[in-house]
Amino acid sequence: MARTKTLRPGITTGASAAAAAQAAAIKLFTGEEIVNAKVINPLGKEIIVPIEDVRSCGDSVIATVVKDGGDDPDITNGLEITAAVSKAESGLTITGGPGVGTVTKPGLQVPVGEPAINPVPRQMIFDAVRKILPEGAGLTVEIAVPGGAEAARKTLNPKLGIIGGISILGTTGIVEPMSEDAFKRSLVPQIEMAKAYGYSTICLTPGRLGERWAAEKLGIPQEAIAQMSNFVGYMLNACVDLGIKNVILTGHHSKLTKVAAGCFHTHNKVSDARLETLAAIAGLMGAANPVIGEVLEANTSEEALEILRVNGLQGVLSIIAERAAKRAMEHVFGDLRVGVVMFNMAGDILAADSNSEQIRREMKWQI
Repeated sequence: MARTKTLRPGITTGASAAAAAQAAAIKLFTGEEIVNAKVINPLGKEIIVPIEDVRSCGDSVIATVVKDGGDDPDITNGLEITAAVSKAESGLTITGGPGVGTVTKPGLQVPVGEPAINPVPRQMIFDAVRKILPEGAGLTVEIAVPGGAEAARKTLNPKLGIIGGISILGTTGIVEPMSEDAFKRSLVPQIEMAKAYGYSTICLTPGRLGERWAAEKLGIPQEAIAQMSNFVGYMLNACVDLGIKNVILTGHHSKLTKVAAGCFHTHNKVSDARLETLAAIAGLMGAANPVIGEVLEANTSEEALEILRVNGLQGVLSIIAERAAKRAMEHVFGDLRVGVVMFNMAGDILAADSNSEQIRREMKWQI
């Protein structure tokens, strides 16, 4: 029997920052250079973090940790997380340096204008250095991430209004491998931000293309648009939990066709009923068997769409839009009103259900 490989956990950016701060503080006050830092997470668990480098720089000490994502690496894997510490008259101040983003929009765990160092990592940094400080001593800690600004462009930070770098994150200090749940949770702050802007009606869309279409073609404000990736059901449930009242689902017709089939995780390795759904609705509209067969044998949903067009069956997508909205509302037991707007790859609107039209009129989201 083949053995299942045990996946190696990683270290969060928050634990990495705390470890770097601890190593720098030890060097500053004792002169010792440690090779491993020991930081404590909120559950009381000790995390051992290797220290890449510790060096004096004038009146400061800078320590570096290389972010290790384990077997579930993300965009921050391999980045250097540095902590520059210097003595102060009193207190402990934690700031963000180059590569750490700055919060510019409300609705996040960190106030506007502050560095994007979340509360749990901030507390871990505080705890990691507090026991090092001599009685009455103060300390300033600056967390920086060389290359963080470039890496952040590949994250949701620009969408969330975090500019100039990555966020220092983590609730346990440990990155669990295969953390799809963590990725899903990282999408929810977009909904929280929309609420902070006063919206109880928002748009959910799979990615950046859908986001652009929602803004440019439908007139939906950027602050009311949230990317949901493949996690349609999860994000609909999150909307209910956060008190959202209305949702417009927008995006490419192929993704939303899956929703019409009752698929609420739309990754093609999890669910794919696009062609079958198109074929079934075409048959409902009276398509001949050869046409249904062509749709089922299409290589892509775009090809299937062209088959429907040639055969005068464009109305299939209107039925699918209505059905997708109905299935989405059933998924949350009627706790949301859901509308659907479907686009092609050129950004043209192919179909919209009646709910989406009504919601847009009420919100004055019309172009």
